[in-house]
Amino acid sequence: MAIVKMKKLRLLATRDRKEALLKDLLRCGCVEISEPKGELSGEELAPYLQRENSRLAAWRTQYNTIQNALGILNKVVPASKGLLQAKPQAETDVLLDEAMLRGQTEIAGELIALGEKQRRLNAEESRLRSTMEALRPWSALDLPLETTETERCSVLLGTMPARTALSDAAGAMESISEEAELLVVSEDKSQRYLVLVCMKEDLHKVQEVLRPFGFSALSFGNLKGTSAENLAEAESRLKNLAEEKASCEVSIAAMADRRSSLELAADAAETWIAEAEAEDKLCRTESVIALQGWMPAEKETELAELFERYDCAWETEDPDPSEYPEVPVQLKNNKLTDALNMVTTMYSLPAYDGVDPNPLMAPFFILFYGLMMADMGYGLLMIAAAIVAMLKIKPKAGTLSFCRLLLYGGISTFVMGALTGGFFGNALEVIGTLLGKPEGWGVLPYLFSPIVHSQQILYGAMGLGLIHLNTGMVISAVRKVKAGDWASALWEEGSLWVTLIGGLLFALDLLLVHSDALHKAALGVLAVGILMILWGGMRGASGFFGKLLSIFTTVYNTATGWFGDILSYSRIMALMLAGSVIAMVFNTIGGIFNNLIVFILVFLIGHALNFALNLLGCYVHDLRLQCLEYFGKFYKDGGRPFEPLAVKTKYYDIVE
Repeated sequence: MAIVKMKKLRLLATRDRKEALLKDLLRCGCVEISEPKGELSGEELAPYLQRENSRLAAWRTQYNTIQNALGILNKVVPASKGLLQAKPQAETDVLLDEAMLRGQTEIAGELIALGEKQRRLNAEESRLRSTMEALRPWSALDLPLETTETERCSVLLGTMPARTALSDAAGAMESISEEAELLVVSEDKSQRYLVLVCMKEDLHKVQEVLRPFGFSALSFGNLKGTSAENLAEAESRLKNLAEEKASCEVSIAAMADRRSSLELAADAAETWIAEAEAEDKLCRTESVIALQGWMPAEKETELAELFERYDCAWETEDPDPSEYPEVPVQLKNNKLTDALNMVTTMYSLPAYDGVDPNPLMAPFFILFYGLMMADMGYGLLMIAAAIVAMLKIKPKAGTLSFCRLLLYGGISTFVMGALTGGFFGNALEVIGTLLGKPEGWGVLPYLFSPIVHSQQILYGAMGLGLIHLNTGMVISAVRKVKAGDWASALWEEGSLWVTLIGGLLFALDLLLVHSDALHKAALGVLAVGILMILWGGMRGASGFFGKLLSIFTTVYNTATGWFGDILSYSRIMALMLAGSVIAMVFNTIGGIFNNLIVFILVFLIGHALNFALNLLGCYVHDLRLQCLEYFGKFYKDGGRPFEPLAVKTKYYDIVE
């Protein structure tokens, strides 16, 4: 359980064996190929070295084609995958089969053609419906829409707001031309649909007069015939379009059995993209390729055998401390600590020269989660959900870490629930009352109860917080000592421990022993600790005022920081108490009606809400205690994740 030691890799190989070598590195999944640096990027080699070219653009085009085809297929025939259905499995050699990928890309092209046809049909349907919507108000007009004039008259279609008085508009026209007339074809709540007939020579003047009344001329473009005829033609065309769309959907649906092969091809294309991206980072001459990257030191023997098969010239070396910010980080954990990977990556990976926080955090995270949740019923639900998920979907990587964390959190929750006597709150006691059982039936024994012993639990939570924080300080002190910085360990962590010992001795004398000797010893140790804190704070400060300011800030930060940090652990008691009380409230509400069926309904709804709230709330608050209080004592973050050339799939799990 540690940060995996990395080595820098440099390699030369013949170009004719490049593809085979990259495929084997892809299968190994333990070499990260990086951009050329150092010797390979020097000006003296620039005339001789070029960047290798790959088919990255082509692979990405194929990937996008397949994904678009899957989108079209899933829209017409949604995938019917169960919630807990495991992914199908495929071998790496299948993903690297170019012939398979080419064949599936052709099928994807057929689906995209059908999808494009479907899109055109939908656009045509939308255009027709829009045209029909515009024509309907004119359906009663027995006049071809292309008619704009007679021998002496102009004919103009237009609209006018319904609120406008038609008589006023007609009166205004008469002042220009007595022969002009507005004919109402139809009207609705907002518009009147009109035909304007006037002498040709008066058309412009009549339009100017009608403009203040909101008259707006209309044109139907290239439409010929009456509105009713065009509506009938559009209806007929819509029916034909509906048939074509249905035929298109049938053709798409008929390819539903291709979904799994297309998903396999999508994963294959993504694999080829990964290889091409790595290939783009290579340098080459006419006959040789040069590779730089990182590899785990523990894989050197395995990779040596691979490189020997390809007659490669290669070397490895440990990274220089100045290169640590660039060294990728990979964590190596067991089944217990691996569950905390999702917590660590959510925060930030440790720096390469830091420490793996997972084994140091796992016991506290799991314990705190169980204390916050503290209910046997909820614990059993979490355990069952985790086991079912791991058996059914066979998760990998991050999903597996989540399932394990859910399992361990459920076990801790069940154990703490047994200690507090909680099983869905006091559900058994209420059920006993409803069934007429003797008083006290269903009351579970407990070691401590969040309702009865809330004050003691608060003190216990703060005590756990003190242990948690001091564990972080121990880790920090050990790291400093290993680095040779004894002074910082002594004046920072050491001074706090001396002060803490003095405080504990003082509390022991005040609360239990009441001894003068112990009292004097406690005050002495406490004084030494405070002086050490003050001296440690003044280190590095210059001048009288600088030292005075450092004393003030040290006292303030130490007092408020530790008080705030320890007080943060009161959330353990608060969440335990809140979850128990809410569970009891729902049980009480369900029992009010003195009916078992009603109780079951209230029980299911109430505890589902309480369980969901606590599941998330306890995780968030537990995460806060680890990331802020605990990590703040020792954690050095900022690590870059190790991203080797490897098969990464979305739809399939890879088997060797």
